Amino acid sequence: MHHRSRFLAFGAAACLIALGAQPQAALASPSMVAFGGYAAGTIVVKTNERRLYLVVDAQHALSYPVGVGKAGKQWQGTSRIDGKYVRPAWSPPAEVKRDKPSLPDVIPGGTPQNPMGVAAMTLAGTEYAIHGTNMPGSIGGFVSYGCIRMYNQDITDLFGRVSVGTTVVVTR
Repeated sequence: MHHRSRFLAFGAAACLIALGAQPQAALASPSMVAFGGYAAGTIVVKTNERRLYLVVDAQHALSYPVGVGKAGKQWQGTSRIDGKYVRPAWSPPAEVKRDKPSLPDVIPGGTPQNPMGVAAMTLAGTEYAIHGTNMPGSIGGFVSYGCIRMYNQDITDLFGRVSVGTTVVVTR
């Protein structure tokens, strides 16, 4: 496995998604909303709203629905994107493996069982990522081990709009 894919598989795998779901068409796309208080280009995740905002200018942001950490798994803070991956492999971290011991050690990227979806962006200094999903029905819920989960169509859109180094602010 490629070194960065292995890093993603372990570092960004703090997200639990049930296996076996088949990919489905995305159900949402970003909408432009009034939004202020952050520099253009910043990603802001408001976990209580279950929304991710990409700040466009001083008064607007693109808004995306997301799935976020379940009770006891939420976090807040500031990070930055330190890696971008298309069809990443996924390895469940110890906590997830403890909860679901039947999970394989690695789920190859691009397979329907892979919970990372079509793309992922890792967050520096954390075990988390902003990523797609193989469970689109989970978007809008408190569902992960801390990762930010997006519809595959939306992670593809966001992936193309941001670069490594983009600031990410997660608030409750």
